[in-house]
Amino acid sequence: MAIELAVAYNAVRQRLLERVIAETRETGHLTGCHQLSEAVLRALATVPRHLFVPAEQVDLAYADRPLPIGRGQTISQPFIVGLMTELLAPDAEAVVLEIGTGSGYQTAVLACLARRVYSIERIPELAETALQRLIQLGYGNIEVRNDDGGQGWEAHAPFDGIMVTAAAAEVPPALVQQLKPGGRLIIPVGDPHQSQDLRVIRKNERGVVETRSVLPVVFVPLVRDRG
Repeated sequence: MAIELAVAYNAVRQRLLERVIAETRETGHLTGCHQLSEAVLRALATVPRHLFVPAEQVDLAYADRPLPIGRGQTISQPFIVGLMTELLAPDAEAVVLEIGTGSGYQTAVLACLARRVYSIERIPELAETALQRLIQLGYGNIEVRNDDGGQGWEAHAPFDGIMVTAAAAEVPPALVQQLKPGGRLIIPVGDPHQSQDLRVIRKNERGVVETRSVLPVVFVPLVRDRG
């Protein structure tokens, strides 16, 4: 039975990868990214998405769509996960900060590519569940913290890359400050109740920040502390 399930998941995962590859190619004129690297494709093929969704969503785990994970949050569409990871371009020595752990799926994809991943989740239940899941699956190069992601994680800064997986009305200044020269910040910016603008923010070696719009996206709001 376990072998049959593994074969079935491998088949649907392969179909999902083919869809992600096609969608990347179709949107390349907007994103500037016409194909995903072998490393990103390998990460998408390796991470078992069906283990990061609620039991009632397992049948849809390998559909190219976001899915609810509770507390008003979602697991992102695999195409968007692949695209944002490609835009971040972490290498084997990179130290990455993720804002919005959610189920831990994007965290796991980043952990396949980077040396170390620090992830912040504002909702305590999600942070704890994601951490337990990631540890059980053997991702030993991650650390998850329950906190306000807009403040970043100064103790481990500067970061080679920062990825925000929720919509911010504006770019949190702390995240730009904690980005290493030469690093990239990937973030959806705009009204959380409408579509947002996915942006790539680069800090060059002189510390000058440059911003590029990639494409319209829809993310849940970034949960921040009040006051």
